[in-house]
Amino acid sequence: MIEAKGLSKSFGLFSAVKEISFNINKGEIVGLLGPNGAGKTTTMRMLTGFYEPSRGQVKIKGMNIDDSRREVQSLIGYLPESASSYHDMLVCDFLEFIGSARSLSDEQLKRGVDFAVSSTSLEKYFTRPIGQLSKGYKQRVGLAAALIHDPEVLILDEPTSGLDPNQIVEIQNLISELAKEKTIILSTHILKEVEETCKRVLIIADGRLVLDESLLALQGRRDGAIRLNATIESDNDPIGALSEKIQFLNPGSSRAEGRRHHISFATDDGEAPAKVFHECVARGWVLTELHREKKSLEEVFQQLTGVAKSAEG
Repeated sequence: MIEAKGLSKSFGLFSAVKEISFNINKGEIVGLLGPNGAGKTTTMRMLTGFYEPSRGQVKIKGMNIDDSRREVQSLIGYLPESASSYHDMLVCDFLEFIGSARSLSDEQLKRGVDFAVSSTSLEKYFTRPIGQLSKGYKQRVGLAAALIHDPEVLILDEPTSGLDPNQIVEIQNLISELAKEKTIILSTHILKEVEETCKRVLIIADGRLVLDESLLALQGRRDGAIRLNATIESDNDPIGALSEKIQFLNPGSSRAEGRRHHISFATDDGEAPAKVFHECVARGWVLTELHREKKSLEEVFQQLTGVAKSAEG
């Protein structure tokens, strides 16, 4: 659905984005992260056709945006970080204005407004001035404007910026619902939001793509290692016997509660879970718990970018 190949963008002597390439399939919801000034917003503006790449190309649904700009942009709904609107306008008038600017026919406009308003739960606020709405509902108006032509692709830049916790949950639920039918790129500085909403993550640092990975695979990695936690019932501490079968990357830890031993260790042996199971069977131990410790997105983000917590930019 979305293909970026060798995307680069320079402003004078400054290179904001450097040779970024990725593919996003139909129906995927992908988080785009990076520290302040990393090039996320510049990348999104190239994907939407607002910026022309210095090098490289963007294809949406197989069409090159440089060759078919109007047709490609008709497939995209874009919510910029600071979505602009006319605060004196009624919500209904603003959405009709946006639809008209997209050259929708009267029938398309009516259908589009109905779809956008129902999708964003704006029915009660349809005839209110935008300036009288809370920030959360102003964000909904911006999202409705991005949805009015029922695009196949949504590109959302900080859709929950400045919202209170309840408003954030509402917008997250809305995005998750939209993801059932649309391809979505979500840029946010709230890492937990990506963990709860997205299936895949792209991380940009210093204008370069430094990570393109599913959340599941990302959470399992720990500097190239995995960390296992197990609870085993046995007469003796099992950690010594396990260390003879599995190459530990650290001494491991063990805590006993009677015959029950809670152990934890790191290893780069991908077969370690199976080896723990087989060793328990061979020695007559009772394995009551075995799980792989997940690595948080924040840990990976800090490791790759050297930036603590914030992913803005």
